[in-house]
Amino acid sequence: MLTIATIGVSVALLLGVEQVRDSARRGFASTVAGTDLIVGARSGSINLLLYSVFHIGDATNNVTWQSYQDITAQPEVAWAVPLSLGDSHRGFRVVGTDADFFSRYHYGAQRALAFSDGVPFRDVYDAVIGAQVAEKLHYPVGQSIVLAHGTGPLTADHADKPFRVVGILARTGTPVDASVFVSLEAIEAIHLDWQSGVRLPGQAISADAARHADLTPKAITAFLLGLKSRTAVFAMQRYINDYEDEPLLAILPGVALQELWSLLGVAENALLIVAAMVVVAGLLGMLTALLTTLNERRREMAILRAVGARPSLIFFLLVAEAEFLTLFGIVAGLALLAIAVAVARAWAQAHYGMTFDIASPSAAQGLLLACVAVAGGLIGCLPAWFAYRYTLADGLVQRL
Repeated sequence: MLTIATIGVSVALLLGVEQVRDSARRGFASTVAGTDLIVGARSGSINLLLYSVFHIGDATNNVTWQSYQDITAQPEVAWAVPLSLGDSHRGFRVVGTDADFFSRYHYGAQRALAFSDGVPFRDVYDAVIGAQVAEKLHYPVGQSIVLAHGTGPLTADHADKPFRVVGILARTGTPVDASVFVSLEAIEAIHLDWQSGVRLPGQAISADAARHADLTPKAITAFLLGLKSRTAVFAMQRYINDYEDEPLLAILPGVALQELWSLLGVAENALLIVAAMVVVAGLLGMLTALLTTLNERRREMAILRAVGARPSLIFFLLVAEAEFLTLFGIVAGLALLAIAVAVARAWAQAHYGMTFDIASPSAAQGLLLACVAVAGGLIGCLPAWFAYRYTLADGLVQRL
């Protein structure tokens, strides 16, 4: 039973790691869904993806508001969501956008954003926060917050223009959870008395005065595009990449996500190798148990030989025993994995955006199980070979 339990835990870990790899890959690829193109200043596709979707790093340049309006006015464009980055709040990135973001941004299997509390922003100084921000900072709806200029360790607060939390988003398992969302007008308002990242001395503009100023954005960091027809994606991408007024880059989110995931392949494979080593350790434990008990069973083998059993039958019986232990361990591992998935899948979906299903093993998992079953039979060949060599006389000798 201990041997079966050891193999069961090892198999459950191996299959669990494979499920985590597969789910993480699918969840990563669906961090943003339903968006046909992501547009930003010309740089690299991965860099654009990182700062626009994952809020990692900074843009090399901004996109002028005129270019944004020109591109979004094209007949092929169904909708557009602007993004303005560069500020933060206690380590969390601030995203300037418009109210369409909450209805247009999708993730996973085309899942829309939902509010666990509150509503989208309406006023200039309203803010919507992600679930992780609310949980870590213990912010309820109505909380007053101050944004900071910049994202590094050295930031300056926009203390003269505080914001009020009006909404908290439900968990998505995406970078949305760790973001603070405000309107584009809010981004403009807090920077009216700033220039080139520095507050202008003697030109402070109050929060009330900023409300009545012209808050039309001059530039944004990037924007998401949805097209009326998927067949127009490549033509629109070519139009943006060849845009004459300024150098821009349009990327397909799915392609860029796959490209980024390929860079993480080494860590992904290393995780699978560690799990495989655990299975090997479990099979070696079975080998140790068989070899340890083999000396106690030499008389049993001798009796079998005495009643006519061939040495090949003794060999087969021990290999079969090892194989049955392995198969029972595989069944135990599948049952343990099913229980773990049933218990943890809701939590994994809420916190990490990973989906797990209780289903029959996939082709990749079936191949892993077949390898484990074959390895169990091969492991059993060693004690079987020792038993095969025992003679009838050796087995009948009384040992003190």
